[in-house]
Amino acid sequence: MIKTIIIDDEPLARMVIAEYLQPQEDIELVAECGDGFEGAKMIQQMRPDLIFLDIQMPKLTGFEMLEILDEMPNVIFTTAFDEFAIKAFEKNAIDYLLKPISKDRFEQALTKFRNNHQGNTSKETSAKLEAVRAEETLERIVVKNGSQIKIIPVQQVLFLEAYDDYVKIHTKDGMFLKNKTMSSFEKQLDPKQFVRVHRSFIAKVDQLAKIEPMEKESYIATLLTGEKINISKSGYARLKQIIGL
Repeated sequence: MIKTIIIDDEPLARMVIAEYLQPQEDIELVAECGDGFEGAKMIQQMRPDLIFLDIQMPKLTGFEMLEILDEMPNVIFTTAFDEFAIKAFEKNAIDYLLKPISKDRFEQALTKFRNNHQGNTSKETSAKLEAVRAEETLERIVVKNGSQIKIIPVQQVLFLEAYDDYVKIHTKDGMFLKNKTMSSFEKQLDPKQFVRVHRSFIAKVDQLAKIEPMEKESYIATLLTGEKINISKSGYARLKQIIGL
């Protein structure tokens, strides 16, 4: 049986999808969730093979929920908004369904899943997600802190630091780890506020207090907090363009 979860904040949308799933003999609907927090919890508990996921939800969007999962299920997106991200997912995700969802279109999505995508790995799905999100400007960063989910507005970020397969997000409230690449953060963060100054550091411009030269055309920046970060020659050139040095 294909274990399936519906995650959507609209009760009517959940009801329609559940109704369409009812005659599917190979699918077991194991949970229905009204928001991303509940959805992440149920995915962790139930380990579904397939989820139907709304994108625009309060508290936690569908994209943000996927980012905090330890294992990625197969995803069919459901949304009322046909925006650029959805067009990108048309090539990379299993499928997306535009509301109101017709039964024929729903059946097509299930057929596509059965024929081509049951072998998807979480790594492949994560890569697809990251590729699409690279076109969005981040306004907040969602991290998993133990069993808790924390939402960090980008205004609270002091700087970012590479840490093996993770990125350290430094804030006034402490440091948080995010399983994501520095390159993806570089593409998503507002380039007028955040600058990749070194392969290991992304600086927030309004947190820079002082920049001093070091040896071999490198520099070191002192932040308003007193912390120091390295700046490479190329990073210094990028920084000069932004702050007009």
